[in-house]
Amino acid sequence: MPQASTDRADRADRTASSRDIGIDLGTANTLVYARGHGIVLDEPSVVAVRTGTTTALAVGTEAKETLGRTPGSITAIRPLRDGVICDFEAAEEMIRHFVRKAVPGRRPRTRMVVCVPSGVTQVERRAIVQASTRAGAKTVHLIEEPMAAAIGAGLPVSEARGSMVVDIGGGTSEVAVICLGGIVTSRSLRVGGDRMDAAITDHVRREHALLIGERTAEDVKIAVGSAWPVPGLPELESRTHTVRGREKVGGMPKTLELTALDVRAALDEPVAAIIAAVRATLEECPPELSGDVMERGITLTGGGALLPGLDLRIASATGIPVFVADAPLDCVVLGSGRCVEDMDTLGSLLAPAKP
Repeated sequence: MPQASTDRADRADRTASSRDIGIDLGTANTLVYARGHGIVLDEPSVVAVRTGTTTALAVGTEAKETLGRTPGSITAIRPLRDGVICDFEAAEEMIRHFVRKAVPGRRPRTRMVVCVPSGVTQVERRAIVQASTRAGAKTVHLIEEPMAAAIGAGLPVSEARGSMVVDIGGGTSEVAVICLGGIVTSRSLRVGGDRMDAAITDHVRREHALLIGERTAEDVKIAVGSAWPVPGLPELESRTHTVRGREKVGGMPKTLELTALDVRAALDEPVAAIIAAVRATLEECPPELSGDVMERGITLTGGGALLPGLDLRIASATGIPVFVADAPLDCVVLGSGRCVEDMDTLGSLLAPAKP
């Protein structure tokens, strides 16, 4: 074949490869992995629309800035709740926007690997596939989030030994024991970062008669949130964070100092729910795999893994070593990306889906 023809064929292959993408379609954030390029997009899963219409005015980072601040003519919405689509049209618009941003230019339709919670129903799976197809996907493959998280964290999912992963996202927490390329036992609970934010909001309203928004609650969680005392961070116990909100009675603006211990008490309920799911999954695990988990430990992924002391609290409750994965926020999308990069080897973990 002439050299010019070979070069054109190579360029065509590279262009086609870059159209294959993996998507972590999260309740809080959406991440996109483009084949041959790595993670190319990480933005909030938020769409701002004109009230009473489906016209998107802003998507992603720009739309998140409008949360809690929009006038009556604009509504900021999250198309996903608890890891599944709750607003189909907004989800379709959001996916289309992110795909165009991740794969710019006029190109044929894209092949996608989309991560889904392990507990979603067939109806919820179909909604994700339809939204992805209408947003520009030629072929949609689904992969369960705990499997993607395990792959992204570098766990040996294909070996005949058990590995346990706990992926704590914005809307759901996924707990699974994986062996021989399959999920042996798992739990999917609709408790994650958003539930933690809501717990802080409820605690501040109940204990301090102060109304705060979800963005303020998230800031509090990041600044002084913890699940357990951390020996390496003794100063965490004495940290405080100033919040501004509105009095429950009277409605006047008010400032409040929240302590780390106060926030830890607020987070106790959602953290306890995650630990209960871990214990329930371990109780259902076959004895042989339980021994593997005892030896290898539990791997934490997702944004919730960054909550200080969570690994120590789970280890105390289970008696099993717990480790936080490298780059826990990226594990799920990196797992989908590895499937995109190596379809021949990891394709058996995916399921072609029809709208």
